[in-house]
Amino acid sequence: MILTIDVGNTTIAGGLFSNEKLLFQFRKSTNATVTSDELGIFLRDVIVCNGFDYKEITEIACSSVVPAINHALSNAFVKYFGKSALFIQAGVKTGIKIKCPNPNEVGADRVAAAMGAVNVKPNTNLIVIDMGTATTVDMITDKKEYLGGAIMPGIAMSVRSLASGTAKLPSVEIVKPEKFYAAETISAIQAGIYYGHAGSIKEIIAQIKANEFKGKNVYIIGTGGFAKLYSDYGIFDEIQPDLVHQGLLNALKLNH
Repeated sequence: MILTIDVGNTTIAGGLFSNEKLLFQFRKSTNATVTSDELGIFLRDVIVCNGFDYKEITEIACSSVVPAINHALSNAFVKYFGKSALFIQAGVKTGIKIKCPNPNEVGADRVAAAMGAVNVKPNTNLIVIDMGTATTVDMITDKKEYLGGAIMPGIAMSVRSLASGTAKLPSVEIVKPEKFYAAETISAIQAGIYYGHAGSIKEIIAQIKANEFKGKNVYIIGTGGFAKLYSDYGIFDEIQPDLVHQGLLNALKLNH
């Protein structure tokens, strides 16, 4: 079995695979001060509680955008699984040509998502929308060239920002509202957050298609925890919730 770990700013997302089939996924809140023992015990327990034997794990791959946690994670993998993990970082084979002035600045999660996307839809111009703590929009050509993209606050971050930065606006549940406007405050916030985010994404996609891909066919893949909110909105050609984990699987193949 293979364990994949994606460390984000808000959550640590994990996946357990057998013969490239996803057995189950799990999440844990990210805490940059967590110890290797806490991480190791959690990972063991969550695997066992889902009916699997952690001793059968043969490989581990990890992407992380929280450098402060990486040392504890590395130690946890060695101490509790007897394995050194492959981290997505400089020097690791990805199969993606990063066409950016400073490739090391591209987040490991964005690289892993790009790897997953080219596996889902090879030889295709791609735009990947990852809707997590931040919403990222990434461009990958049919030649596996990563061209960069855009980053904006994610949906939950936008809700928190409104609630904390104003005197009277409350925090609201993140849902798809029935209308794009409302006569009362909570529904008005929900409409603004949902449709405002959709509009931002659609505009960025339109600009990328027109200016980078020059009208060529482009396939849009959505991923991340909030992508499913827009499953029937017409933004995405496909939603792949485990795209980063698929990319991590590919990284292990490339780096054997």
